[in-house]
Amino acid sequence: MSDVLDRLAEVLEARKQAEPDSSYVASLYAKGLDSILKKVGEEATETVIAAKDGVEQQVVYETADLWFHTLVMLKHLDIDHHAVLDELDRRFGLSGIEEKASRGNK
Repeated sequence: MSDVLDRLAEVLEARKQAEPDSSYVASLYAKGLDSILKKVGEEATETVIAAKDGVEQQVVYETADLWFHTLVMLKHLDIDHHAVLDELDRRFGLSGIEEKASRGNK
């Protein structure tokens, strides 16, 4: 498996300590969670639009932006991306119906 998420997580962690004017990510961290969540929402919308338009390269590009900003959000919240990967692994082999039922009323 590619180690790109681990390498990116290291960079994102380092940017938490950086001056806001030194990098895009450092500036997002400085603006706080609401700004980060706004970017996640924007990128999700752009991903949906790209998928609807059906241009493969644009879908890949927008999905990369969405994943990137989601990783920034996780890092800001001090949630390791491996927790998400572990959750996906836990769900592997479960039907979507079974998995959703196992959550109860949330």
